[in-house]
Amino acid sequence: MNSSPRTAYILQIHKNQDQVNKFIKQLISEEQADVFVHIDKRNYQNLKEGIVKSPFVNVLQQCGICEWGDISQVESTIRLLREVVASKNEYDFVCLRSGQDLLVKDGFKDFLINNKGKIFMTLGNVGRFNSGLMEISWPKFMRKRYASFHPARVFRSIVLGLYRKGINIFPNRNKMPKEYSLYKGSQWFTVPYDAAKYIIQFLDENEWFYNYFEHSLVPDQWFFHTLIMNSQYKTAVMDNNLLFLKWGETLSSQNSPQDLTSEDIPLIEESNGYFARKFDENIDDSVINYFADKVKFESTKLANKDEELYVRI
Repeated sequence: MNSSPRTAYILQIHKNQDQVNKFIKQLISEEQADVFVHIDKRNYQNLKEGIVKSPFVNVLQQCGICEWGDISQVESTIRLLREVVASKNEYDFVCLRSGQDLLVKDGFKDFLINNKGKIFMTLGNVGRFNSGLMEISWPKFMRKRYASFHPARVFRSIVLGLYRKGINIFPNRNKMPKEYSLYKGSQWFTVPYDAAKYIIQFLDENEWFYNYFEHSLVPDQWFFHTLIMNSQYKTAVMDNNLLFLKWGETLSSQNSPQDLTSEDIPLIEESNGYFARKFDENIDDSVINYFADKVKFESTKLANKDEELYVRI
């Protein structure tokens, strides 16, 4: 075992306790990581006692409701980051994942050792087409996820369409400094510990930043990206979150990651990603067991401190 610092995993979970435990056991099997768990408040009582009992696992007692499209997703991540920083353990990286992720490739610890100081998050294009998600102050009922046709979805499309034509009927009254630019990407990231500390310090000293995103739509895909890319850490960002996703092919599913099954194992392994999502034990438990039994978070060698390695997936 190498002498590198431990890694902190922060997990947002809301269901499938047994599946989550298999993921956690992957992460702590070689005692090189600590896991911090935020459980959606709606399922907290049902899940908290069943999570793996270990000195390397910390289940947050203060949890909130996590809703799609809402600032509550960001709040959960902030709670987790605060818990990591409060631990005063000098981790190498902090890695945000969901309870429906799994490790699917060995060697992630070595990858982190060899990529000290890098930030792994995806970055997408920002323009008039999607900046309305942030520059509109969305009413609460429009920030909900509707699985089928709903008048709120129609109204949301109308409001966004008007914005793209230059008409903002619900303007965000909280403004960003002119020198700041918006950035977006996938919610999931891996950042060095010093960047995690910077995030918390910045938020404590700049209340306006949270206020700007409070009534935006899907802020979890913008909040941390904008914060990091307007900081000294922007040059460390790799446009890659090391995560395999399988997107839907129909109009209704193309923007949502699909549940992975045993039929997807070749695709997952060929992708060269260290993580994949999303898995669901109620859809296919065999694919979960396959990776849970096969892959662990461990370091297999001492890293060359002079070596810098970046693998694009």
